[in-house]
Amino acid sequence: MSSLDEILAAIRQNLPAQKVAYPELPSFEKQGTNLKDQFKVNLGLAGGESYDVESIAEAQEIMLKNLPDTRVSCSAAPEWEGTKSLNAIAHPRDLDDVDLGIIRAEFGVAEMGMIWLTENSLKVNSLGFLSQHLAILLDPDAITENMHTAYSDIDFQASTYGCFVMGPSATADIGAYLVRGAQGARSLTVFFIKETK
Repeated sequence: MSSLDEILAAIRQNLPAQKVAYPELPSFEKQGTNLKDQFKVNLGLAGGESYDVESIAEAQEIMLKNLPDTRVSCSAAPEWEGTKSLNAIAHPRDLDDVDLGIIRAEFGVAEMGMIWLTENSLKVNSLGFLSQHLAILLDPDAITENMHTAYSDIDFQASTYGCFVMGPSATADIGAYLVRGAQGARSLTVFFIKETK
């Protein structure tokens, strides 16, 4: 018998007699919290903007007013068509000319004013990072309270990539001076609009 076999045999002989259940983790939910209002406040603190809209046309009108110089838009959301099709993208770097990226968020987190995106919502991951500006569509019913509830909502088997996005890109590394858009989107706008299935 080899040393490895001896070690494994000793481990098998000394396993605990019964399995111990994992401790139950609290969700730290607060009763009576208006999640959408809390999300809006925290998104604003992170430099993002939000709007309640009735239609995609209304959201498009707001973005046209806020970003009149937009030339190239690319959408991963089926309800909002961009000028550049994601189907024509051969390499992630092909999105380096996108002025406005449009994405349907999977859900939002009220505690931080952030959204959860995966490869399923982005279609091409670089859309969320090479676009100069982001327009995010968020169903107001898809807002969870905090990181504890968020992690219980994530289906880790449904995608191989996911990230939380909170506001536009920002850094204060040099001289402690806040700069937005240094390493990613220069603005992030959330539109509260129901998802039609």
